[in-house]
Amino acid sequence: MQAVATKYWHQLDDGRIQCDLCPRECKLREGQRGLCFTRARQHNEIVLTSYGWSTGVWADPIEKKPLNHFLPGTLVLSFGTAGCNLACRYCQNWDISKSKTDDILGQEAPPDRVAVSAVARGCRSVAFTYNDPVVFHEYAIDTAHAAHAAGLRTVAVTAGYVNPEPRAEFFTVIDAANVDLKAFTDEFYHRYCAGSIGPVLDTLQYVHDETDVWLEITTLLIPGLNDSDEEIDAMTRWIVEHLGPDVPHHFTAFHPSFRMMDIPRTGLSALLRAREIAVRNGLHYVYTGNVPDEETQSTWCQGCGARLIGRMGYRITAWAIDQGRCSECGRAIPGVFED
Repeated sequence: MQAVATKYWHQLDDGRIQCDLCPRECKLREGQRGLCFTRARQHNEIVLTSYGWSTGVWADPIEKKPLNHFLPGTLVLSFGTAGCNLACRYCQNWDISKSKTDDILGQEAPPDRVAVSAVARGCRSVAFTYNDPVVFHEYAIDTAHAAHAAGLRTVAVTAGYVNPEPRAEFFTVIDAANVDLKAFTDEFYHRYCAGSIGPVLDTLQYVHDETDVWLEITTLLIPGLNDSDEEIDAMTRWIVEHLGPDVPHHFTAFHPSFRMMDIPRTGLSALLRAREIAVRNGLHYVYTGNVPDEETQSTWCQGCGARLIGRMGYRITAWAIDQGRCSECGRAIPGVFED
């Protein structure tokens, strides 16, 4: 397995090397790996150990990312590696993101091959997903260049836990992102993710204000932990104030996983309540996920109320968009659409 040199690190006075990719800033001695497991100190530098290897490649509906306003109805080639720079106790992809062995990286997938595979499968884009692309920064960037050369778009599914300099480099090659806003308190991030909320909010604002990347947000609602009316109210007010009303927000249902097997599944009523609060606070496009509900998974025109895109799960059931506008009233719809 190939290890590739990285550039976001510096030497400390005590002989350790600090990785500067993310706010965790792991300080490593020779042979040690960071919390993400994929970045290690070898021969007095920080290397990426997972470059060119994947846990698997799949063609998915773009709605599965979830992205509802970016090339809806198209296929995206999804792939990831292993490891993560957060430690979420409820991770839904824990077998990949929490892996502490290179054995899980069983599929060789150099950047050019990923792009060729996407084209062969009829995909319109390539998504860095399943684990956070922050931890395979160099591999993701090279693959994004290969995808663009093949006429494909690029998608990042990320928690946004990254330092400013690598963040700027990363998002220059990304066309759309879904950022996981896990909660709206630093206590939740610290207790359940071993992180902090500040860098995530910074990333959301950076992507919205400083890039042309299409942005959507996902919040996994966990009963009793991040689903109170007060927290949803504060979160959605912040989004409207700092990002505007047109950033789509997905509230998705939790199911017991990893180290939170004792927490019950999220019911549809909790998702509907969160959506109601978000809409009341001014968000225009609020969706539910991981539950069957066509009404709240469809896209509705903010001008005339027409159903623009009907959805049931990942299946498109109706379409009323013409050249990015409502077919009924002509109102422009925020997003990236292909007729």
